[in-house]
Amino acid sequence: MAASTLSVQCVLRRAMAPSLVVILGATGTGKSKLAIEIGKRLQGEIISADSMQVYKGLDIITNKVTAEERAQCAHHMLDFVDPLVRTYTVVDFRNKALDRNKLPIVVGGTNYYIESLLWKVLLDTEDSGDGADGGQSRKMELEKLGGEELHKRLAEVDPKMASMLHPNDKRKVARSLQIHNDTGVPHSRWLEEQRQGGDGLGGPLRFPDPCIFWLHADMEALDQRLDARVDEMLATGLLNELQDFHLRYNRQKLQDESQDYQHGIFQSIGFKEFHDYLTAPESSSQQERDKLRDKGVEALKIATKRYARKQNKWVRNRFLKRKFLSASLCIE
Repeated sequence: MAASTLSVQCVLRRAMAPSLVVILGATGTGKSKLAIEIGKRLQGEIISADSMQVYKGLDIITNKVTAEERAQCAHHMLDFVDPLVRTYTVVDFRNKALDRNKLPIVVGGTNYYIESLLWKVLLDTEDSGDGADGGQSRKMELEKLGGEELHKRLAEVDPKMASMLHPNDKRKVARSLQIHNDTGVPHSRWLEEQRQGGDGLGGPLRFPDPCIFWLHADMEALDQRLDARVDEMLATGLLNELQDFHLRYNRQKLQDESQDYQHGIFQSIGFKEFHDYLTAPESSSQQERDKLRDKGVEALKIATKRYARKQNKWVRNRFLKRKFLSASLCIE
């Protein structure tokens, strides 16, 4: 599943001094192991591009690299955001991740995080007066409105952007409205300016001549590997990790009716799937709890395999269509 030694050598010879190395692909294809090997050979440092691994906690369910793996090569963008923070954005990630002196080796499964580092595609509205937290808070307030109402408001100020977004895509519609509210400029106009020097999918490359690996596998074989990985997570203490995290961070939110599984670390694949198990009444019998546990395990396996397909779809539909990649991408 990982790239062969021959393919690695081929690409590295082609770009002996790359400005950036990127390793992408579906979960479970061996990206982290390849990143560590390249990091050791090229004396680089690994940038984790995973939107859930930036948060402290849930190490097993988010599949963070182990302490032993981190010791082999320096890793960044792991375990530094408080789990209760709901306003950490891809712009925050981009601004922090790019502050490196050594060769950055970007690896992870959150494709829009990778996209934010490779291309100049993101609008930064932090200069609007109250910083990123304020902007994100306003966006979350907008998301509380109905999809039709949000879309109607967007159509009034930015009809071009509204024509590209479905009313059900509340998060993107709210983001476009927030950008207009913060800057006074339609989101569609910002995107047009960013595309200058780039292509139809976004702005120009941020780094010249990046070295990019796409790891992929036969889906039947990958499905088996992902199922086995969930079983391994269970054997290494997944349920204890989930229960501890629920008691420390989630139970009070549920009692206050302030919890949702759409923001922050609480949207991690594997946490919400065990909601019924974690919130089962204390009076539940062991048989009932076992049934809820098995239900969570099956839901986790299904969600993980679905996510792997979503990651591959993004690579094919967005990444491979960019005209800058013909000399940069190694498919293995």
